Amino acid sequence: MREISQEARYRQMMEEPVHTLIPRLAVPSIISMLVTAIYNMADTYFVSQLGTSPSAAVGVVFSLMAGIQAVAFMIGMGCGNEISRLLGQKEREEAERYVATGFFTELIAGTLIAIAGILFSEKLVYLLGSTATIAPYAASYTRYVLIGIPFFMASLGMNNMLRFQGNSFYSMIGIATGGILNMFLDPLLIYGFHMGIAGAAVATSVSQMISFCILVWQCNCMPACLSIRLRRFQPALSRYANIFRFGLPSLARQGIASVAVIVTNFAAQPYGDAAIAAIAIVSRVAMFMNSAIIGFGQGFQPVCGFNYGAGNFKRVEQAYNFSLRVCFCALLFMGAIVFCNAERVIVLFRKDPDVIAVGTLALQLQSLSIPLAAQITMANMFSQTTGYNFRATVVALLRQGICLIPVLLVLPRVLGVRGIQAAQPLSDVFSAVIAFFITRSILREMRRKTAEQEKAESNSGKMLAQAEEV
Repeated sequence: MREISQEARYRQMMEEPVHTLIPRLAVPSIISMLVTAIYNMADTYFVSQLGTSPSAAVGVVFSLMAGIQAVAFMIGMGCGNEISRLLGQKEREEAERYVATGFFTELIAGTLIAIAGILFSEKLVYLLGSTATIAPYAASYTRYVLIGIPFFMASLGMNNMLRFQGNSFYSMIGIATGGILNMFLDPLLIYGFHMGIAGAAVATSVSQMISFCILVWQCNCMPACLSIRLRRFQPALSRYANIFRFGLPSLARQGIASVAVIVTNFAAQPYGDAAIAAIAIVSRVAMFMNSAIIGFGQGFQPVCGFNYGAGNFKRVEQAYNFSLRVCFCALLFMGAIVFCNAERVIVLFRKDPDVIAVGTLALQLQSLSIPLAAQITMANMFSQTTGYNFRATVVALLRQGICLIPVLLVLPRVLGVRGIQAAQPLSDVFSAVIAFFITRSILREMRRKTAEQEKAESNSGKMLAQAEEV
């Protein structure tokens, strides 16, 4: 049953029209990303009702979570990329070794990070950009949220590996269930059990444990999924080198996001807790808008990986162009809606006049530039999945690193708080232009490979015809 199911999956990836295949694969990923974004926003919303400083604390700790997520994504995406290419080449046994390597490495790394973070939580929050008023809340949140980190990292790993197998529905079930549970646990623990900001962290950890259990069960019990087996865990330097090579762009993208949040927090410190809280809210809303696009891109990646592994470069380019057009139009639509309702959106989270003043303009500016994230996101996923890892890493570093951090260091000195509000939109413009040229260079190389393939096939056909004549 398993073999038949996987063979059918292979034919689907290679033959079904991309305009029906990618959306179908993308829908579960989009749901997963939206649910994740919603429960992140739920954390922000419920904690915001406790006060400005607790609200800012969630924004401060977000940089830590982004850093941990970066490591988890590096391992998961690195394994996933290799898995999809191996399945495209019909090398199932080696693909299963990557599944086991990714899963157990995530668990071990998560445990080590959790222990270190809990032991040094009070010092850590100041390094993340806490003020004296924010630090007690941030430390409390950090200690409890880190308990779930091993499960969080392993879940992200399984999520990515399932997606690259073409099993995004199963990843959706695990991630979405945990996200929905978190939204119910937040108010129960924060207000019902009077745990305050610690309740939000406990809710997150419990939800991550539930997601972990569901994903493990699906990986081992669903016919279309490659199983997780301890005997397949065979750590090898060559295998980890491939994981790092294919996962480096994800590490760069997520890791630099963590650094960017820290730099933003320090840049906003002179303008008080309200500015830090406002930017944290805007970043969560922007993440929500971009999450659907990331989900769609995740539907594109297994199609890209399978076909690239099989040498079908024309289909890879077709899939990329289709995905880019859909993502741009979707972000343009969402950006327009958020722009017209920016103040209402900020008020949903915090009614503090200072937070509203800073957050409204920042959100409007972000809404204007958010369609450009389609080019940046798809360029990153495309270059990473096709193995152009240096260029993928450059693209990954653009939006919240190469372009954003210099702007954050300079613009607030010139424009004050306006510089903080305009920093990300300006970075988006620069990043999209650079990403466009990088993508164009990769497409040129793929077209050359296609031409070489067609020439070789033509020559082979001519030689065969001549042989038959003789």
